[in-house]
Amino acid sequence: MACASSSMSTVVFNLPRTRRYPPIQPTRVWPSRFRCSAGQTGFFTKLGRLIKEKAKSDVDKLFSGFSKTRDNLAVIDELLLYWNLSDTDRVLDELEEALLVADFGPKITIKIVESLRDDIYAGNLKSGSEIKDALKKCVLDLVTKKGNKTELQLGFRKPAVIIIVGVNGGGKTTSLGKLAHRLKKEGAKVLMAAGDTFRAAASDQLEIWAERTGCEIVVAEKEKAKASSVLSQAVKRGKEGGFDVVLCDTSGRLHTNYSLMEELIACKKAVSKVVPGTPNEILLVLDGTTGLNMLPQAREFNEVVGITGLILTKLDGSARGGCVVSVVDELGIPVKFVGVGEGVEDLQPFDAETFVDAIVIKGKVKN
Repeated sequence: MACASSSMSTVVFNLPRTRRYPPIQPTRVWPSRFRCSAGQTGFFTKLGRLIKEKAKSDVDKLFSGFSKTRDNLAVIDELLLYWNLSDTDRVLDELEEALLVADFGPKITIKIVESLRDDIYAGNLKSGSEIKDALKKCVLDLVTKKGNKTELQLGFRKPAVIIIVGVNGGGKTTSLGKLAHRLKKEGAKVLMAAGDTFRAAASDQLEIWAERTGCEIVVAEKEKAKASSVLSQAVKRGKEGGFDVVLCDTSGRLHTNYSLMEELIACKKAVSKVVPGTPNEILLVLDGTTGLNMLPQAREFNEVVGITGLILTKLDGSARGGCVVSVVDELGIPVKFVGVGEGVEDLQPFDAETFVDAIVIKGKVKN
């Protein structure tokens, strides 16, 4: 059954309803980078690559977002400026302290410092600039060795389904809205699913993002509806309506609340019944200001639903950017996006080389 009003059209299902919003800023239309029919399996590969390429073109945003972490690590330049072999132990002790303050964590910090110590005493590193280059390479290797699949993996069947999960207050709904903006900007037809049926204001918040980005949205018709039913109907709508991507919001939950964690399993099963092989991505949103405290959350979510990627938010307000390295090394889960500001463009695709430059580069070190 369909009903119409002067402002928008609404399609009513047994449980959820779909709302279609026109973009509220029609003065600027983002051009599609490519056109692709459902039969062209390269659509999602191109989409993932285009978004990843943005990380390299938006370097300034990443540099700005990690400025507090970079300032914390600026002491590295001072330590290495007049470095000589006799000062090695003192310099490495202070370097260790700087890395710990930036929340690299004890395990990663020791690994980095001992690697540098071995190379210095083996005669492989003979100047401050060489030590700094070796430090950057060591951090880059740690980030890429276990978390190299930073592009969105969206498969070859439409619609691709992305489920966003996390604890309360981490920025799930906001991250979903910003991700929708990026996907639509690159030419994808995006449908949002308001699967956070526990928090009353969540659907309203996501509807604001739907209006802001010009996306359609499926919301529950009744309060306290099952999230799995909402997501199932949304994926059906996405399949029937020719959508490229369905972005699914979920209720925030503590990783220690096992009944709510089991609800995520039901959501995962529900969407896979509609489109086999989905969800293509399950992205865990983690608050970057919590630093290494995010590790227990990530472990629990991963054990329950199998996290495929991480979104680290609020890193612009934190000097603890080193936690990115620890999370990737500890869990082997790639970081897909980082939040470095409040703007709609400030959910940045993660690029390891850009990240390392953003946190370590400060000034030149003498040879």
